[in-house]
Amino acid sequence: MEKLKILGFAGSLRVSSYNRALLRATAELLPDDTTLEIFDLNGIPPFNQDLEMDMPAKVKEFKSKIKEADAILIATPEYNYSVPGVLKNAIDFASRPYGDNPFNNKPVAIMSASIGMLGGARAQYHLRQTFIFLNMYPMNGPEVMVNFAQNKFDSNGKLTDEDTKRYLKGLIENLANWTKRLRK
Repeated sequence: MEKLKILGFAGSLRVSSYNRALLRATAELLPDDTTLEIFDLNGIPPFNQDLEMDMPAKVKEFKSKIKEADAILIATPEYNYSVPGVLKNAIDFASRPYGDNPFNNKPVAIMSASIGMLGGARAQYHLRQTFIFLNMYPMNGPEVMVNFAQNKFDSNGKLTDEDTKRYLKGLIENLANWTKRLRK
């Protein structure tokens, strides 16, 4: 039996990003029949519609990875009550040109980490609005919003909080099950 392929990416380019660390922690909690490939958005240029018919190599690679994946996992910080520009830009570029949207009909889960009290909740809700246009199938729970992230990771970016690990495990298991259910 072929393993379920999940593509994960973080809406932060920062090397020591808590959201990138969430993806790495999730990779350690996968169900046996699931793989997680983490894609780095660094290098995707600002969206320019003039380039959509001859996209930059990094965007072509991203689109290809999305098409190959059975499901998507996004880890996003929250900037100014919303989605980081880096993440929105990557999604916008990958979904173009019109009619060539690799996100179409993909199951998706969101998680976020923030040093604040809400853990990135507002960014998650804004992403869900984008999923409507992209015709994606967001998983509703568990909602993973890691607040006060600076207290839940060690200095090497390793997740140390057991409650967060339990939520991540539930999230990735539910995404795998949701993906299988949607296939039927």
